[in-house]
Amino acid sequence: MADDFGQDLPPRVTGADADAIERSVEAALRPRSLDEFVGQQTVRDQLALVLRAAVRRGGSADHILLSGPPGLGKTTLAMIVAGELGASLRVTSGPAIQHAGDLAAILSSLDEGDILFVDEIHRLARPVEEMLYLAMEDFRVDVVVGKGPGATSIPLTLPAFTVVGATTRAGLLPAPLRDRFGFTAHLDFYEAADLARIIARSAGLLALDVDADAASEIASRSRGTPRIANRLLRRVRDWAEIHGSGKGDLAAARAALTVYEVDDRGLDRLDRAVLGALCTRFGGGPVGLSTLAVSVGEEPQTVEEVAEPFLVREGLMTRTPRGRVATPEAWVHMGLTPPANGASGMGQPGANDGHSRLFDA
Repeated sequence: MADDFGQDLPPRVTGADADAIERSVEAALRPRSLDEFVGQQTVRDQLALVLRAAVRRGGSADHILLSGPPGLGKTTLAMIVAGELGASLRVTSGPAIQHAGDLAAILSSLDEGDILFVDEIHRLARPVEEMLYLAMEDFRVDVVVGKGPGATSIPLTLPAFTVVGATTRAGLLPAPLRDRFGFTAHLDFYEAADLARIIARSAGLLALDVDADAASEIASRSRGTPRIANRLLRRVRDWAEIHGSGKGDLAAARAALTVYEVDDRGLDRLDRAVLGALCTRFGGGPVGLSTLAVSVGEEPQTVEEVAEPFLVREGLMTRTPRGRVATPEAWVHMGLTPPANGASGMGQPGANDGHSRLFDA
């Protein structure tokens, strides 16, 4: 079999087999123990102490809350907790549990020592939260049977279990729920050196020969996030297999990341579109979120949750009471000349004159 350029290609895997292979690759990249988990040294040491003490006592571990931006390993750590304790893992999410009865059904099916992982736990409905408080503290739930004056409450005793909650917005957790967790940990963005180690490990699992320079290049463009690092590594693998020698060297890494529009600071198409609109259409700002989102053809929530955190962390954008503002560094990165009066851009041609800010957030 040959492609359009006359090159011989191996037999193509399609359909369910291809999906199964991709899922198995994703699962294989996850570390299975704390010893394999790279980075987050403080969290690893603290969590190891909690788990080893629980194993020595022969009981369930305290409830664990993991917070931090997406892609840093919260789900992976929940799986590691179950593995280290030798327990079964039940996985659900806050939006999936709409009613207290749904939670009661999940809790009643748990066995002694099981781990219940609740992703996006800050999105639980209020009645569900209240039932979870009681279950976490007293290991029981009250099941209401019937309606109206004839309704009765039946207490249901639960086996000891451990809740592992994950959230990207810890500030939205109500205090009563947050206080039920015996151990809380916040995951920070990774250093480039740790990401390079993760890339080297993942490359070995993918049977891809990646040199140190290529690993460092991918790590520097991964926004401090292992999930992004692994995703970019797979794209480098694709480029190396189709256009290169099959080896993930520096040239292959740079070429692949150019194809997928990831620049040398990790900015992607959306990031550059936001900065470009902010600098060229609005003179650097300030400009409201809704106006900025419309100008790049995205939803405000997408701009606020996907692009903004990274741009602010990189010092390319600031958020002010009057709106979003491009910093002088953003102008330079986009190949533009910063306005003479600083980062605000007020008074420059194309600057936001205030009309869009009247009704903008």
